[in-house]
Amino acid sequence: MLLLLYVATDPLTPFFPLLLLSLLLGNTKCCKNEGGELSSVDLGQPQETLRSLLGELSGSFWVEPMKGTGVKTGEAASGPRNCSSVLTGGALMMSFSLCDEKLDGFLCRFSFEEPCGSLLAGGDVQVRYNLSHWGLKVEDTKTFPQGATAVAEKVGAEDPDSMHVCFGGKWFHAPWNCEVMGGGCEHKCNSSTNTCMCPESQTLHHNNFTCIKDPCADCKHGCEQKGDSFFCKCEKGFRLAKDRKSCLDVDECKEQDPCKGVGMGCENKQGGFECKCKDGFVEEDKVCVDVSICDKCEHMKCNKHDGIYRCECHEGFRVSPKNNNTTFCTDINECEHYHMCDHTCENLFGSYRCSCDEGYELVEGHTCEREDHTVCIEIDECISNYCDQQCTNTFGSYVCSCSPGYTLVNQYNCVKNEDHTDGSQDSTTAPDFPTTSYIPGPTRQPSGVSVGAFVGIILCTVFLIVLVVFLAHHILSRRGKMESSGALKAQEGEAHGLHRVATDA
Repeated sequence: MLLLLYVATDPLTPFFPLLLLSLLLGNTKCCKNEGGELSSVDLGQPQETLRSLLGELSGSFWVEPMKGTGVKTGEAASGPRNCSSVLTGGALMMSFSLCDEKLDGFLCRFSFEEPCGSLLAGGDVQVRYNLSHWGLKVEDTKTFPQGATAVAEKVGAEDPDSMHVCFGGKWFHAPWNCEVMGGGCEHKCNSSTNTCMCPESQTLHHNNFTCIKDPCADCKHGCEQKGDSFFCKCEKGFRLAKDRKSCLDVDECKEQDPCKGVGMGCENKQGGFECKCKDGFVEEDKVCVDVSICDKCEHMKCNKHDGIYRCECHEGFRVSPKNNNTTFCTDINECEHYHMCDHTCENLFGSYRCSCDEGYELVEGHTCEREDHTVCIEIDECISNYCDQQCTNTFGSYVCSCSPGYTLVNQYNCVKNEDHTDGSQDSTTAPDFPTTSYIPGPTRQPSGVSVGAFVGIILCTVFLIVLVVFLAHHILSRRGKMESSGALKAQEGEAHGLHRVATDA
């Protein structure tokens, strides 16, 4: 053990003992390494004074000899390896031992500048002092060196009220600068803000340097503070259980019935609920629409009209009007309702069939034409001047009319009215229209030209054209051959003449 005797620079400051458990053994070098010097013990002082300085310290310790100790200087120097020590625990005794012997420790003396006095606290507050640098607890003194700490706490309290450090003769409240003994924080110091921090599930005490259990740590969802007390609370959709810590889900579907729309059901979920459409309904534009009828449609065709789903049928059928049963389909009698055929119509299940009278054939499924394929051409009867005055041609017929002052008689004659005078030259005479001895009826049956005749005319015309082209080509080809033959003969004559001239030469 190492006994430290603190000596203040102020001569009026008393000595006080500081106890440090250490493995350090040796001579004055150990004290100097710690910034002090080997202390001497004056055995001439009263035993009570020395014991108050040494406290309950017991053992043999190296010391610096002093005058009046009863040890002669020659004895201290009689051997180069003899050092003085003091024996404590009973009557104090000085002795010499070889300097390399192992004793219980040594007594050192330290001096400090700018010490602090006692920390001022209330009557019900006690203060604990310690030297953090050496790990010492200090009691029964009123003077403390720099670096000493003081913890003030109320009697019986679980947590201290405050913590202070001595620096420059003053006590500084924790937390202080993080670089000095971690700011005095119990757990960790935030160097950027010089504030104390606590681990998970713990929170900072209001003294700002110790950590306590988070009052909300046992709360399932969190807590809220009311005054100095904390109470657990639950999130929306939950309520606090009997243990006042955990939370239970609220079944809104049973307790509130929030889904009130037509065809809408409620599904409870943790912390809430969800409104869904019941079976047979689908969600459209945030409302539930009944589609159950669609599963009953006979032809499995279903569409929405005016916001309501209705069954539909295939072509040739319609929704049954009987007994208001809108899911079945009945056949449509096209022959009765639509008159689809020219001659005869036969209704079928989901369709119909047309047929024609004798002498006619069915065209495009519903039109009847004569079997001889006679083609009718519309005639403009007005060209033949069948009317006395005015004529209007119509499809398959014509209509006669008269000028003002005349009356139509027999559908084609115009007779002048006896009481009509228009003051003009033409008013007394009938219009100059050509007349004919043959007066037809109001309508005439147009003459018919068969399709076969038209086809024959077309074929004959095509044949004649092809024949003329062939003859022209043949004539031109023969004329070209004749001209080519004459030219070849002329070339042969010339060739032979040249040959004979070459031979004579």
